[in-house]
Amino acid sequence: MKAFIYQGPGKSIVEMRPKPGIIEATDAIVRVTKTTICGTDLHILKGDVPSCVPGRILGHEGVGIVEAVGPSVSAFKVGDHVLISCISSCGKCEYCRKLMYSHCTTGGWILGNKIDGTQAEFVRIPYADTSLYPIPAGSDEEALVMLSDILPTGFECGVLNGKVQPGSVVAIIGAGPIGLAALLTAQFYSPAEIMMIDLNVNRLEVAIRFGATSIVDSSNGNAAETVMKLTNGRGVDTAIEAVGIPATFELCEKIIAPGGTIANIGVHGTKVDLHLENLWDRNITITTRLVDAVTTPMLLKSLQSKKIDPQLLITHRFSFDQIMDAYETFSHASDTHALKVMIEI
Repeated sequence: MKAFIYQGPGKSIVEMRPKPGIIEATDAIVRVTKTTICGTDLHILKGDVPSCVPGRILGHEGVGIVEAVGPSVSAFKVGDHVLISCISSCGKCEYCRKLMYSHCTTGGWILGNKIDGTQAEFVRIPYADTSLYPIPAGSDEEALVMLSDILPTGFECGVLNGKVQPGSVVAIIGAGPIGLAALLTAQFYSPAEIMMIDLNVNRLEVAIRFGATSIVDSSNGNAAETVMKLTNGRGVDTAIEAVGIPATFELCEKIIAPGGTIANIGVHGTKVDLHLENLWDRNITITTRLVDAVTTPMLLKSLQSKKIDPQLLITHRFSFDQIMDAYETFSHASDTHALKVMIEI
């Protein structure tokens, strides 16, 4: 089968690999029909994720058709149309029982990280019964790919961890796909204001279309002053960091109001300064999280009822033979205006 392979920092290739087979009784083999690229894949290619070793097939998102199941799989059968969760969960360990699937002792974020992932014609899914979701008939496949990772990540790590509430003031730093996913799902809770902060004017314009009440262009270095002016010097109740660099996290520290919550989503590869000299008396909460995908069933229902339209996030489409072009487009988003790219296999 064809597969996209990480070969070390800055190196990748498409090559033929053996089709995966059943290893454990709880496995399923899925023929991937659509997948996408995540910002985390770019972090891997930069060498920021040491758990992902050279030779790994990347990708942790997608939809497909069940090709084979192990003898212990009871919820799925050959031919079923399924959504692949970015998180594999055994459903039995201490962390899974706490609904912290990302910390599953034998699963978690392993697809495209510790085991081969979805950017290939076939993928092995461990713990299929608890790591796949049936796709309802007539569902839009492209929209569903956004539920593998990006929608639950923005919702769980940003909106839920950020304690977004009706009437609150929210700032999302980073108008990329994850930040926009947080923007879409924050509207479930009817905040009074949602500010989107970014360097990229095109993405800020997209944020307005997605429901942001105001935008802040941070390219001039005055984002904190602008936010404080917009909030009459008070700051924001929730600051969602959706980039993963020191400057954006420190911006959250500058704009958070007393009693507020800083919710980190970004993947940080370098240290960030925590300015406790300014925050020690502010009653703030700082949260971190890897997506657990525990909200995927709820988001599936929200998609079916048309409460959200994650297909809005898709800007470019490629065949699998064009996956190198897809990575090039996605990694130069400021020039290509890419949000999410769809790859059909």
